[in-house]
Amino acid sequence: MQRIHPTTVIDPSARIGDGVAIDAYCVIGANVEIGACTVIGAHTTIDGACRIGRDNRIHAHAAIGGDPQDKKYQGGRSELVIGDRNTIREFTTLNRGTPDGGGVTRIGDDNWIMAYVHIAHDCLVGDNTVFANNATLAGHVEIGDFVTLGGFSGVHQFCKIGAHAFIGMGSLINADVLPFVLVAGQYAKPRGINSEGLKRRGFSAERIAAIKRAYRTLYVSGKPLADAREQLAAQSIDDSDVRQMLEFIERSGRSLLR
Repeated sequence: MQRIHPTTVIDPSARIGDGVAIDAYCVIGANVEIGACTVIGAHTTIDGACRIGRDNRIHAHAAIGGDPQDKKYQGGRSELVIGDRNTIREFTTLNRGTPDGGGVTRIGDDNWIMAYVHIAHDCLVGDNTVFANNATLAGHVEIGDFVTLGGFSGVHQFCKIGAHAFIGMGSLINADVLPFVLVAGQYAKPRGINSEGLKRRGFSAERIAAIKRAYRTLYVSGKPLADAREQLAAQSIDDSDVRQMLEFIERSGRSLLR
């Protein structure tokens, strides 16, 4: 059964799943869908065309599905889509997409999003990520699976961060970050690979060693990027992790953080 506090205001067109709990003074707008067993804390606003999956935990004072903070936005349908089993802490702001930018902001499953995080319009966030307090994404950012963003980090618009990357506290990201790489600083620079995170996720010593070799090729050898890519191509023949790094480079829309 649903448990909805009597002070909450829900638009008649909103669709609320079984087992949803909504605390006091929330506002649930039109065209909102909330999946089964999701819990929403007090004073939270969910607006716009927003679809939220099941078993999410949204804490107090979050602002979900608001208009994109884009001066070009003049209305029109856009969406925010959130998957399952996410934790979204206090005062987080998650904006819808823009019609010209793909139309959707998308957040995957099993993400841990801490207080005061901002995820802007048209961002694409994978699964199992961690956003520490006050981490901020500008528009059109892509975040791969298992990425960790340290507190007070910021990512410039249109940047991509590859899977399993680690962004240090207070880092400013103005270029694409390769999968598996640890970066830190203002502006951020590569500091090695995210070896501790890879160990925790069950990567074998052999896999980590291969990723380290690829990192040295790109960041330590002093080779121009074109030459480093050729060497990576040879290393990737029998290694799916290195192949993932090479494919990321090939589709990088901005310069690679190097």
